Amino acid sequence: MLTLNEVKESLPAGQRGHITQDMVDQLNALSNDPNEARAIRDNFISFSQVLAEGKFKLGDYVYAVMYVSHKLMGKTNLESYKLTFPDRYNKMVADGKQTKEIASFVAAYNKNKLVNLVYERSIVPSWVLNQDMFQNALNVNCEIMNDVNESGRTRVEAANSILNHLKKPEAIKHELGITLDKTDGLKTLEQRISELAASQRSQIEAQGMTAQDVAALPMALPEDIEDAEYTEIE
Repeated sequence: MLTLNEVKESLPAGQRGHITQDMVDQLNALSNDPNEARAIRDNFISFSQVLAEGKFKLGDYVYAVMYVSHKLMGKTNLESYKLTFPDRYNKMVADGKQTKEIASFVAAYNKNKLVNLVYERSIVPSWVLNQDMFQNALNVNCEIMNDVNESGRTRVEAANSILNHLKKPEAIKHELGITLDKTDGLKTLEQRISELAASQRSQIEAQGMTAQDVAALPMALPEDIEDAEYTEIE
């Protein structure tokens, strides 16, 4: 069973204040089937970040999770809609709406933005879903690469394919997540250093100073270096 703290911690910060114990109790009683109820509760937490992708009501999110959860269990759109909105469906039937008309309402809900955001969260990335195929492909390339009966070109292509897919990820250039923007202060510093280096080189060449004299000079930085701005890499 979900607790109030668990639900709050799973939601974006802006939504946590709207959760009450009554809402948590409703979540824990979403289905008479304990397995269905558990799946819906788990999905409620797993997909909660979609609430940060738009201005959605928490109640609408709960319905979207219920609907998608039933679809993930293999139910049709109509069955999922009936289980998510039993009162709404029964009222349409009582009002004499035809099957085709009810189906249009179901189709419209199935295209709902929030529903599709939740559904997208449930989709397993193909590279994860097909890891076994990826490994099989590598094994085939390895066999070709080691097969002396294959042409040299074919073996090299197989080897290159393996190298490309198994190469080490590129090193992160900015491990601390910080980069330095070149503001006017830094540009001035670069210019001053270049000018200083040129001047010192000229003095050494003209024998006006020795290398030891230059090394002993203090380094004066322009005051506007304080204007340098640091920004985080996104």
